[in-house]
Amino acid sequence: MSPLVSGPGVPDDLLRAFEAYEAAVLADDLPVLSESFAPGDDALRGDGAGVLVGHDAITRFRAGRGGVPPRDLVEVHHRPLGDDAALLVSVSAFRAGGRGLQTQLWERVEGRWVITAAHVTPRPQALDRTVWRCVGDPLVHGAGSGPLAGLSVAVKDLFAVAGFRTGAGNPTHLAGAAVETTSAAAVADLLRGGADLRGIARTDELAYGLAGDNAHYGTPPNGAVPGALPGGSSSGPASAVAAGQAEVGLATDTAGSVRVPASYQGLWGLRTTHGRVGTSGMLPLAPSFDTAGWITRSGEVLQRVVDHCLPDGGVEVPPRLAVPSALLACADETTRAAFESWLAAVSNAPGAPAVDRVELPGPSPAECAAAFRTVQGAEARRAHGAWVAEHPGALGPAVAARFRAAEAVTPEQEAAAREVLARVRAALEAATATAVLVWPTAPGAAPGRGHPARTDPALGDQLRAALLAMTTPVSASGLPALSVPLLALDQQTGPAPVGVCLVGPRGSDAALVALGRRLADLPTTRSEPQTLEGP
Repeated sequence: MSPLVSGPGVPDDLLRAFEAYEAAVLADDLPVLSESFAPGDDALRGDGAGVLVGHDAITRFRAGRGGVPPRDLVEVHHRPLGDDAALLVSVSAFRAGGRGLQTQLWERVEGRWVITAAHVTPRPQALDRTVWRCVGDPLVHGAGSGPLAGLSVAVKDLFAVAGFRTGAGNPTHLAGAAVETTSAAAVADLLRGGADLRGIARTDELAYGLAGDNAHYGTPPNGAVPGALPGGSSSGPASAVAAGQAEVGLATDTAGSVRVPASYQGLWGLRTTHGRVGTSGMLPLAPSFDTAGWITRSGEVLQRVVDHCLPDGGVEVPPRLAVPSALLACADETTRAAFESWLAAVSNAPGAPAVDRVELPGPSPAECAAAFRTVQGAEARRAHGAWVAEHPGALGPAVAARFRAAEAVTPEQEAAAREVLARVRAALEAATATAVLVWPTAPGAAPGRGHPARTDPALGDQLRAALLAMTTPVSASGLPALSVPLLALDQQTGPAPVGVCLVGPRGSDAALVALGRRLADLPTTRSEPQTLEGP
């Protein structure tokens, strides 16, 4: 490598440290990569997604990212900045084509060279394949005029798009799918309104997930928190919208797949009233809960979409807010503090609705989540069990495990679980007759890709259960729910968003968005960043 280095003489120990780092990158040698960055909170690593601050944040990111494609260094430029500091700028040629660049500030700390700041410029890509399955400029033209003219749409890969196959986040499913002759009703509606279809975006396999990772295509970036999970299963549309590559994400929400990625990435996300948006041409997961919805960066764009796609207006929302204590208790301590701060600001804002606390009768959030998982599993098995059995090994480990659990659900267990969900539905319908229910959308900010739960199945199941406890009561009720980006938690990478979930009466979708916009526009009602506790 040394003949490639230009500039004043490179210290031998710096060159050895650089070579060890580069070899570790290619081998995905996590211990060496961790040791290569300076300890403590001063190390920086940046790329197009943002900046990671501190050794621990960089190490967690590395653990969740995986290695880089094979490449060769073709240039290394050295500029000394003192006896114990140097700048290295290197150019990589990838063996599959394309070039990338990395800029590193190396410093000698306690006798050894470590990276204190790095910026990575990856090779240009026609599209990010973790986000998009196929994309165009646009992929499909809309009507050319109408209330949605000028908007581009990222369509989750569960909706039929005429002339394309539906992949459902799985390459085996994609390979066996027929080319669609008719677009799904929800797609056609947006095209009629004048929106263009930018592309077909990724989903967790068969929409059976909430994290946003995909065993076959990778994990889309989180547009708000570098190195964090994007949220799923509508991960692709959400990431495309957060990155500014589309204005609207057409998504589905069964257990929270619109609300969770919206919360994790600081977006607006509407789960529509169950059955209000046509599901023809939409691949099912659990039809009792499957709903279409939209993800946007602003309330104004979401209102345009709702007003066009739900033109009858629907019903109004009650003039007060109510916080279900049991659902708020499911959030972590930092999120509860941010939410209480936001509530206090709402209570003091002129013209804001009154806020009460309520105790919902019936099953607890945890009991609702358990019953929901039973019924969802039974319905997912009916929808896809035959295909799963015919294609052994086609699913990633996490989704395969969910289908194995679904196979064990008995008719008696499903019937008992449906009774639990009916009680949840009755409780929420009664409560929303007099108030809009409000609580944090998720237990906390998006977990990092290197979070311990990613490798510890028991911890991962605990986090998923906590998330489902906060999302599944709405899914069981069939009521509309809106996630509004109103909370912020302090992280080393900067404020991390958490949504505030608003739940209204059946058919109040448009009014719920209007209420969310009013709350977002109230003076001082966005929470100040709250310090995160723990990893």
